[in-house]
Amino acid sequence: MENNNAPLLEMRNIKKDFFGNQVLSDINITLGPGEVLGLVGENGAGKSTLMKILFGMDVIRETGGYEGEIRLNGQAVKFATPFDALAAGIGMVHQEFSLIPGFTAAENILLNREPTKPNIVSQVFGPRLDTLDYKTISQRADQAIDKMGVKISGDMVISDMPVGHKQFTEIARELSKDQLKLLILDEPTAVLTEKEAEALLASIRNMSAQGISVIFITHRLHEILSVCDTVVVMRDGYVVKEAPAKELDVQEITRWMVGRNVESASAAEVRELPDAKTIMSIRKLWVDMPGETVRNIDLDIKEGEILGIGGLAGQGKLGIPNGIMGLYEAGGTVEFEGKPIPLNSPRKCLDASLAFVSEDRRGVGLLLDESLEWNVAFGAMQIQNKFLKKFGLFTWRDERAIRAVTDKYIDELKIKCTGSKQKAKELSGGNQQKVCLAKAFALQPKFLFVSEPTRGIDVGAKALVLEALKRFNREFGVTVVVISSELEELRQCCDRIAIVSGGRIAGILPATESSEAFGTLMVSQVV
Repeated sequence: MENNNAPLLEMRNIKKDFFGNQVLSDINITLGPGEVLGLVGENGAGKSTLMKILFGMDVIRETGGYEGEIRLNGQAVKFATPFDALAAGIGMVHQEFSLIPGFTAAENILLNREPTKPNIVSQVFGPRLDTLDYKTISQRADQAIDKMGVKISGDMVISDMPVGHKQFTEIARELSKDQLKLLILDEPTAVLTEKEAEALLASIRNMSAQGISVIFITHRLHEILSVCDTVVVMRDGYVVKEAPAKELDVQEITRWMVGRNVESASAAEVRELPDAKTIMSIRKLWVDMPGETVRNIDLDIKEGEILGIGGLAGQGKLGIPNGIMGLYEAGGTVEFEGKPIPLNSPRKCLDASLAFVSEDRRGVGLLLDESLEWNVAFGAMQIQNKFLKKFGLFTWRDERAIRAVTDKYIDELKIKCTGSKQKAKELSGGNQQKVCLAKAFALQPKFLFVSEPTRGIDVGAKALVLEALKRFNREFGVTVVVISSELEELRQCCDRIAIVSGGRIAGILPATESSEAFGTLMVSQVV
């Protein structure tokens, strides 16, 4: 029997340990109908684990379950699988996508719930042979997209979509479920441009107005303040603060999250390198990457600098490193240290001492089922024969050297883990991102592309990652190109920033220039 006066959701005294690590201790959360709750905390604070418990995910059951109680409308519930959670009206959009690449947005939105219609065969042999009703699929997908308030094309195939549209497809899929009462959004804006993020926030307000409750996890704290009723701050597996959003500001939340004051760094010590020679020269570069426009890039990068590449989504910034490093078909010319680099040949780039930390850490960056040691050292072993011992014809791995380099980066980058033998998939998203950086650092390249280095990373870890990139650049003289959707992040670590618009470089300015100057370049259409 539902109790109408009871909150929609109560989580009481939730505890959980993972592989010997206590990750949640006595968590209590209450959420009313149509309420938007912002859940914040550093990576590894336990936010995603708490949501996995609520959503009945297999990983919780497989690791010994949890202690405590969850009540929905006053009734105690214990979801054995996500299907139970869905049936009870809880939806979840994860950090990492779970879409079928070859299907359209509409097919993904109604996956496993497709409307069908009878045909001659099914009238004889039964409804299992009914035909998919594509017209209704399309209509219902469009309704869900309208409910979200963001325009995406239902006919577009997922593999052709920019990352932001994939995120909206996931959200529309949850909104298409009639029984939805509570939607969990785990880092939904990490991959979105500012304009898309604003559209998403409007869509959260819209859901709230329709009586759908939302738990919103994000590191973009201004978004939390703009859209949430209540903010819950977690640190090291505890709730350290719960307060109405209107009583808090970004500095205060940051202080609760990290237990210290994080100064938002202003533009770093920007260096002008007038005598530096050009280390990479890019001419007439085009790249065929879905969702990105790279038409005609001309760019000279100076040896030893940190160059930022910014711009709105889809304008081409992500396409530049992906094209040069051979992950997507590209044309034009790229010279490195005066010699041409063949395009469409990833191995040649790596052999020339170029490295790339991709924005797609799970798809391109990590061996998820392997240990941190294997992840950090594998690239350097494969490409440079590092971390290997030789005796005559025999070669074997130098386990001690592999452990030493992994421990070094665990320490330097403050990677939260149980040790170097832990599997990459067991780490939180932000810590996985740090492992991708460690892997690139272990290659000791001359030139490093880093794409969206702090995507899905909290304030404290952000400063640490940007600091590590600066240190790597200064200590080893490595030329670093940072591609990021967040202009402020580029201004904190770069010397110069190039803005891409319409597939071309709209202009390059010192990082000390005003935000307005960069903003003007972003919206300029280069002819």
